[in-house]
Order: sequence, then structure tokens, then C-alpha cells
Amino acid sequence: MQDNVRPESMERITTPELADAFIAEQLEALKAQIGDKKVLLALSGGVDSSVVAALLIKAIGKNFVCVHVNHGLLRKGEPEQVVEVFRNQMDANLVYVDAVDRFLDKLSGVAEPEKKRKIIGAEFIRVFEEEARKQDGIEFLAQGTIYPDIIESDGVKAHHNVGGLPEDLQFELVEPLKFLFKDEVRVVGKALGLPDGMVYRQPFPGPGLGVRCLGAITRDRLEAVRESDAILREEFAKNGLEGKVWQYFTAVPDFKSTGVKDGKRTFAYPVIIRAVNTKDAMTATVENVPFDLLQHITARITTEVENVNRVLFDLTPKPSGTIEWE
Repeated sequence: MQDNVRPESMERITTPELADAFIAEQLEALKAQIGDKKVLLALSGGVDSSVVAALLIKAIGKNFVCVHVNHGLLRKGEPEQVVEVFRNQMDANLVYVDAVDRFLDKLSGVAEPEKKRKIIGAEFIRVFEEEARKQDGIEFLAQGTIYPDIIESDGVKAHHNVGGLPEDLQFELVEPLKFLFKDEVRVVGKALGLPDGMVYRQPFPGPGLGVRCLGAITRDRLEAVRESDAILREEFAKNGLEGKVWQYFTAVPDFKSTGVKDGKRTFAYPVIIRAVNTKDAMTATVENVPFDLLQHITARITTEVENVNRVLFDLTPKPSGTIEWE
């Protein structure tokens, strides 16, 4: 059998019982592969890397080292959640790196989307390399590779794979989820006791909010994206749309318009709301969000978020638009 082909006899993981059986099998396999050596993981807080982390904590305890890099482009509360769940609740050997200023300084003045992506990816590798060199005895690199990554990209998961590390840091790979589909990973995550906020986290781009702060990233617009996104997610959860809508987020473009607040003229940014449904991300339809809910969200965003005076709703399906704006 090829190493990267899912066994035909492998039953799909759809129940807690099947998840428990998979976990028991993987714990044995991980212990056999790793022994008493150490494993390093770039822990983003997304479902794939989080499930890998939870498995490795159970399998090898403190010989597992996870590095969480806060590059300033995560959603509100996500870095804190990673620390709370893995360090405080699971007693993981977690290295937290505050690299916010470092990333934002590198991105200053860069407006072209692909350049932003490359800067974020390259800087992440540099930060991860620095942290890897501080660790002694690391022989394995864990990745949140899942089966669609193997099918679509020949085994390389770009936003987890630290393939850009120097030759002397080429660790042996540990990929316990590589034969699972995303829905199966979520079932396993629930069985491992991870919170729903991680297990059912909606798709999030590798560059994070960097591609939702449109054009050159500024700190005021980045905070407007983060705060407005948090309001949108909170209101969707309260109104039964969480889990029903495939992906929803806000974006803030790099231009201002006039407005009025507290009887005074303002000159501030618009917030764009995007809410779409899809089966394969190749095409997407726009969610029919109730108008009164949109009005309520608009009132909250324009009242609570600084430097914002308008809210727009993106009605464009894919095609002709893409799901993300950049």
C-alpha cells in the first residue's frame, strides 16, 4: 500500500465510539514512532493542528512542544483561547510567541495581496525556526495534514508544513490525521475534549486577517476588522446562523467616507460583511441574512467599533466574486 493512500477498508469516523477507537490506535502508533524523543508542532489554534496537539499530549506528554505564534492577524480571543486550552487546561508544553510588532512592521506599506501572503508565510517560518533552535532534542515535526491536503497538494500542507526550514532542521514528520477528512477530524476533536470553538471553527485563511484588512495593513483598520468580525460572529451565534452558514466574516477596505456620529461629521472606514455557503469552495452562494439582523449588526458595529461609519453587505456569489476579497 502507498504511504499516502487511505486504506479502502478504513471506516469513516462518524460516531464517538469510532473516534475513541481511532484515538486509541493513534496513541499506540505515535508512541511506537516517537519513543522517548521530542516532537515540535506549529499550533495555529485551528481544528487540524489542535487535534494533533491533543493527541500528542496524550501520547508523549511533556516531550511534545507546541509553538503558538501570535502574528497579530488572528481573530479576537484566539491567542488567549490557545493558551487557556493547551497550557492551562491540558498542561501542554506550550511556547507562546508574541510576534505582533514584528509581523506588522514587515507588512507596513505592502498593499499587493500576494506580497502580503509571502511576507506572512516567510516571517512565520523565520519565527518558527528561531523557536525550534531554542529546543533541545527535537527529532520530529508534527503537522495537521489531512487527507484532502494529500489529494490536492501531493502531501504538502502549506499553512502547517514548515518546509522552508534550513537543512539542519529537517525533522521526521508526524502526521496522525493524514487519512482523515475534515468532518472526521471534528468528531475526533470532540472525543478528545476540545472546545466547540476550536472543533467547529469555520475556515480561516492562512494569512488570517491580513487578507481581510484590504490593501496595506494599518493597525486601526486591522482592529476594525477584528472587532467587527467578533460582533458578526457573536450575533450569528445568538441568532442560529452559526453552523448553518459555511463562512462569514468582515473586511475593511483602504478608503474612507463621510458620515455623521453624535451630531458631528466623521471621516471613517466602511465594514463589509461576507456570508456564503458552499460545498466545495469552487462555487458559493450568498446567505439570505434577515434584514432586521443586518440592521442590528450594523448598529452595533457603527456604535462599538472605532474608525467605522458604514456597514455594507456583499451580495456577490462565486463566481463572479471569490469567497475572500484578497
